[in-house]
Amino acid sequence: MTLLTRTDADHIAHIELNSPHNLNALSDAMIAALQAELDRLKDDRSVRAVILSGAGKAFCAGHDLKEMQAARQDEDGGTAAWGDLFARCSAMMQTIQSLPQPVIAQVHGIATAAGCQLVATCDMAVAADTTRFGVNGVNIGLFCSTPMVALTRNVPRKQAFEMLTTGRFLQASEARDIGLINHAVPDAELAGETRTLALTVAEKLPLAVKIGKQAFYTQSQMTTADAYVYTGQVMAENMDHAQTNEGISAFLEKRTPNWDT
Repeated sequence: MTLLTRTDADHIAHIELNSPHNLNALSDAMIAALQAELDRLKDDRSVRAVILSGAGKAFCAGHDLKEMQAARQDEDGGTAAWGDLFARCSAMMQTIQSLPQPVIAQVHGIATAAGCQLVATCDMAVAADTTRFGVNGVNIGLFCSTPMVALTRNVPRKQAFEMLTTGRFLQASEARDIGLINHAVPDAELAGETRTLALTVAEKLPLAVKIGKQAFYTQSQMTTADAYVYTGQVMAENMDHAQTNEGISAFLEKRTPNWDT
C-alpha cells in the first residue's frame, strides 16, 4: 500500500496520509515518505499551496506505539532508535515550515500527540467540527515533549500546559477559539472549505507568499526591535521585485495584475 497519495490541480498539491489501519500513525516509513514528498515540493514552482489530509477515520493518531515498543528489543533499550525517530520527525515538521508554499491541514476524526503536533506545525488548519485534538501521551506515562514545541507556538501557555498535563481532548470549536486551527466547519463542508482557502492563497503572487512565509517564522523568534529591523529590510527587498511593481501598478490603475511581466 502506498503510504501517501498526491493529487495536483489548480496549483494546489493535495497530500493524503494513506495508512487508515493505524489511523495514519507517524511510523518510521510514514515520516520518511512525508519527508521525501516535502523535499520534492521545495523546488516545485507549479505548486503554490499544499493541503495535508488523512485517509479513513482520522487525520493522524501520532507516533506508531507498537513500532516504538518493538524498539525495546534493541541492546540499548531502544533509546538510540527512539532518539533517531524523534529527530527525523522533528526535521520533517520543520521542513513543513521551511517550504515556500503554505501548508493547510485538513483535519477530521482525531489529531492526537504527534498528529496534533502536525496540525500545529502546518501554516493553517481547517477541521471538521466533530474533530478532537489532544496531546494525550501523559495518559499512558509519556509526556508529549516534542509535540509541545509546536503546540506552545500556537496556543496560549496555560491552555497548552493544561492539555499536556491532563491529556484532555479539545473539541474543534475550542481548538479554533485558542488558535490551534483557523476554522471548524461541518464534516460535509471540510474538503470544500479547505480547498477554497488553498485556492485563495494560490491566487497570490508566489514570490510574495514565499518571502512572507519565511519572514513570518523568522521574525517570530526575534525581539520586537530586531523583528522590525528585519522585516523592514524584507519589505524593501520585496518592493524591489518587478512582479511587486506590477502588482502595485495594477492596483493603482484599477486593473488585474499580470504576474508574468
